[in-house]
Amino acid sequence: MPRPLRFAPGGFVYHVINRGNGRADVFHSAEDFAAFERVLSLACERFNMRILAWVLMNNHFHMVLWPRRNGDLQAFMQWVTTCHVRRYHRHYKGSGHVWQGRYRSFAVERGGHLLSVLRYVERNPVRAGMVKKAQDWRYSSASNGGPVREAVPDPIAADADGHSGSGPIGSGTAT
Repeated sequence: MPRPLRFAPGGFVYHVINRGNGRADVFHSAEDFAAFERVLSLACERFNMRILAWVLMNNHFHMVLWPRRNGDLQAFMQWVTTCHVRRYHRHYKGSGHVWQGRYRSFAVERGGHLLSVLRYVERNPVRAGMVKKAQDWRYSSASNGGPVREAVPDPIAADADGHSGSGPIGSGTAT
């Protein structure tokens, strides 16, 4: 029996995470991190995705994504993880699961909640004791933004219709 389809309306912001299968490392070298960053950059262009924050750790990643249309989040994540797994198996001559399962995503509310999630994502390497300051971790939007950082409208100030408030970002309509 196939897994149920996910519904993630466009115009909302999502905190997306995935972990290596069995908590195993997925990124073993600077080349692995760079390859995943290239996949993210290509996927942003292909799916017109807005990335507000991201971090790649040795065995997992976090991203804060702001899809424009219904279905964009699912298509983006499927493409990113499939491309990464194919490259991983080709490079390491392996097979089987790389990721623990499907990515997990959580809608993010505007204002303080969004700011907390952005800080949480970018400070992940600090909490793990890998660096003293978030901007010192090369594989995140806190450093210099890397190749996947793009200029995006301020999601805290207003949603797609120009409304402000404390609910989730977006109106559910495509922008």
